[in-house]
Amino acid sequence: MQYIQQVLFILVLAAAIYLFAKKAGTIKRNIFLGINEHESHDAATGWKNLILLALGQKKMFKNPLVALMHLVVYAGFIIINIEVLEIVLDGILGTHRIFSVPLGGVYSWLINSFEFLAVAVIFVCIIFLIRRNIIRIRRFASNDLNGWPRSDANYILITEIVLMSLFLTMDACDPEQSFVLSQFLKPLFSSLNSGTIAAIEITCWWLHIIGILAFLNYLPYSKHLHIILAFPNAYYARTTVQGKMLNMPEIQKEVLYAMQPELIPADASAETAHKKFGARDIFDLNWKNLLDAYSCTECGRCTAACPANITGKKLSPRHIMMKTRDRLEEVGRNIDSNKTFLDDNKSLLRDYISEEELRACTTCNACVEQCPVSISPLDIIIRMRRYLIMEDSSAPQEWNSTFSNIENNFAPWKFAPDERDKWAEDLQSAG
Repeated sequence: MQYIQQVLFILVLAAAIYLFAKKAGTIKRNIFLGINEHESHDAATGWKNLILLALGQKKMFKNPLVALMHLVVYAGFIIINIEVLEIVLDGILGTHRIFSVPLGGVYSWLINSFEFLAVAVIFVCIIFLIRRNIIRIRRFASNDLNGWPRSDANYILITEIVLMSLFLTMDACDPEQSFVLSQFLKPLFSSLNSGTIAAIEITCWWLHIIGILAFLNYLPYSKHLHIILAFPNAYYARTTVQGKMLNMPEIQKEVLYAMQPELIPADASAETAHKKFGARDIFDLNWKNLLDAYSCTECGRCTAACPANITGKKLSPRHIMMKTRDRLEEVGRNIDSNKTFLDDNKSLLRDYISEEELRACTTCNACVEQCPVSISPLDIIIRMRRYLIMEDSSAPQEWNSTFSNIENNFAPWKFAPDERDKWAEDLQSAG
């Protein structure tokens, strides 16, 4: 019987790892559908961001209480799952608490610490469920989250509660060990015989590890993929001054050539013939934009800070990221089905994200500043607006007037350059 359980465990473990690796490969492929374009990166700053933002959750501590609760869940997920290593070895080798003998008293200290964390995680997850479903905090009640996104968050919180409860029950049913918190659950099983208690323990053991493996394979389909992708995303976050708008070299060349025609190279037309200005679909975004989309936590802090959204406009930076990811997943399924992408007569622009949303953005950078993992909805918005202006010639009349003034008067105002200082002459005469 023991050998059958070992074989079954190895098969379940192998299947879970295979399915996760397969989906992870698909996500990696989807991310690199974006163009290979990213600003030069400073490795030292990247590692600093990774440690402070992804691991230390620095930005979360703008709201210390919520940050502390989130840190408890995060620490529980990372630290308690060290115990998974023991479970895996026990499952493969057919042992029971393989680390208990070699670690001695340290082992009891570790499990006791894990139990305190487990109880804290259960408590915090209940609070988060209340915040989302009873108190209904504004950024969680937004229409952005209607349907699956709202259910996804609840499923994860409930799963965390179940996994921690199984962990505590498993400890309570262990006849050879007594731990600091689970010992208070032992009276619940005192009327049962040893065989039944052993069956409960092994059932909790199986449910716990199957739950963790199922959670692992659920991650790639969930917003909680940020648990993994927050690290590379923070590492590759922009290191230039926040809010600095990156110019397009092609446009700079066009301006230079207009000012100094003698610098136009013989092959200038061929140089820009294949270049598309801005972004219409996910293929026109860079790989960091697509990594941002997969890393989005859907927390809504970006939208809550967006002045356009606050004043009732349609723009929601969270919606921009979610729809970019939706389009990216759709393109991925297209490639999986056809071995290559076949035109589906859709695009990120208009089919997923409207012109109204893009034009509402004030480029204030509040969304980037608020994001816990340094995602930049603004970069995607700017790229798509550039496409609207430079490829589709689509802009509100007010913008077109500004563009004309800049082109003709070298300023947004409708005054000739030589008349711009006349207001100062009036001041001199008045003095």
